[in-house]
Amino acid sequence: MKNQLTKLNIFSIKGVQMRTFHITWLMFFVCFFGWFGLAPLMPTIRGELHLTKGQVGNIIIASVTATIIARLIIGKLCDTWGPRKTAIRLLIVGSLPVFFVGLAHDYTSFLLFRLAIGVIGASFVITQFHTSMMFAPNIKGTANAVTGGWGNLGGGVTNMVMPLIFAAIVGFGFTKPEAWRYAMIVPGLMMLIVAYLYYKYTKDTPEGNYDEIGYTKGKSAKTDWTVLADWRVWALTMAYAVCFGMEITFDNVAPLHFVDSFHLSQSTAGFLAGIFGFMNIFARALGGIVSDKVGGKFGMRGKGLLLAGVLLLEGTGLIFFAHSGTLFTAILLMLTFALFLKMSNGATYGIVPFVNAKNVGLVSGVVGAGGNLGGMMFGFLFKSSTITYVQAFTYIGYGVIAVAFVVLVTRFQKQPVYSEVIVGGEVLTRGEVLAEGVA
Repeated sequence: MKNQLTKLNIFSIKGVQMRTFHITWLMFFVCFFGWFGLAPLMPTIRGELHLTKGQVGNIIIASVTATIIARLIIGKLCDTWGPRKTAIRLLIVGSLPVFFVGLAHDYTSFLLFRLAIGVIGASFVITQFHTSMMFAPNIKGTANAVTGGWGNLGGGVTNMVMPLIFAAIVGFGFTKPEAWRYAMIVPGLMMLIVAYLYYKYTKDTPEGNYDEIGYTKGKSAKTDWTVLADWRVWALTMAYAVCFGMEITFDNVAPLHFVDSFHLSQSTAGFLAGIFGFMNIFARALGGIVSDKVGGKFGMRGKGLLLAGVLLLEGTGLIFFAHSGTLFTAILLMLTFALFLKMSNGATYGIVPFVNAKNVGLVSGVVGAGGNLGGMMFGFLFKSSTITYVQAFTYIGYGVIAVAFVVLVTRFQKQPVYSEVIVGGEVLTRGEVLAEGVA
């Protein structure tokens, strides 16, 4: 791909590459805001709708389940429509359930709206795909980690901000059952604003949109499902299941955990849960930066060892967090395991663009869907009436450690068979193929 940037200047908006960089992380940020805007308000919603622990668990599962299928579809649409059209359409359609969830007045209708809202979690795939199109191989991991991390930051900000919006609406004289419904209008409007920005200021590639440069001409419209036969894809999918899957699960359950375990108010619990998400401002980017540095010195083997290491530390920290006896200890250990969890996110997508350069969108979608599959599976633990939240966190911690060993024995570098290969219409030499990470 021509005109890809080889350096990342996060303070620049010059050129279509950097404009796209900033708008695509902002798109994921506002989608995350809409996706998890209800989580910090669940103590109020639980009381109003008289939800049981099992029903709350079902809602948590629903919030991430729809995203699994959506990420697979969105990954393919990025390959065919282009990331720009895909993003705009997802933002507009996805804003509808965000706006209308306030119409839910019982468990069933709320569950269905929560399921529909989960589709916007697929925005992550667009962010990673679009960033990969704009940056050269030497900086892809860092750029992907920064956009992914700043987008994930929406999960922390929404836990902090939505209770404040809720309180402000109550302050204007509305009841609490009315306030949480009106509060969700805010992320819906944000999504429509970003849809306009995406339309106005981005392009599919540094050279232009797909339909302008004929990017899709000569490309098969048939999905190349052979990527599913690549074990490396499944190793990354499992890795993302236990890092990002745990992240979105924690975003969902943390406010309730702090309210129930330490008897905090809804706003205080939301603030503490927000600190967890707020670490994305640097931690996921750190994982990508280190992945690029290690990859430059030790190749794909080094990237794999890094991912295994941070996963191991994430799992260990999560187990200690589960058994923290005081609020101070819980906060300290939360920050510890959060650091390695978010670095794992960045390190995973520091590898993803190099697995199969001809199907970056599809691979990104499969691995991204793995994150939500992990979140869905973890949701069943928190739904159970026989398993406490402490036990659930502990079991997940051991699961993360097991996946770390799977990643440890996986060889991510796969040598190309031919001395030349065509990628995106360009003939690459063997050395360029290795640089691009083509399987």
